[in-house]
Amino acid sequence: MSWQAYVDSNLVGSGKLSTDEQKAIVVGFSKPDNILSSGVRLGGQKYFALSANDRSIYGKKGADGVVIVKTKQAVLVAVYLAPIQAPEATPIVEGLADYLISVGY
Repeated sequence: MSWQAYVDSNLVGSGKLSTDEQKAIVVGFSKPDNILSSGVRLGGQKYFALSANDRSIYGKKGADGVVIVKTKQAVLVAVYLAPIQAPEATPIVEGLADYLISVGY
């Protein structure tokens, strides 16, 4: 399976994020105050915003959370479920974003 086919069928095609949710995330990188005041929605679930800036958005919903990181050409969205915690998930997602940025993606 090609990378694009994988993305189309398993990521974009999974329907996890609505168009409005995608737009709100992209706008949130340039206007983090919007995210900080209203939280972030993923798959219809609202996450309380812990932090937001022009690169990363972190959110929490009960014991679960989300790490969203922007690269040059992509936005990584990682939802972690308890017992995984932010200190375990964040470095992995941020590290992947750093790698993608380093290779021009």
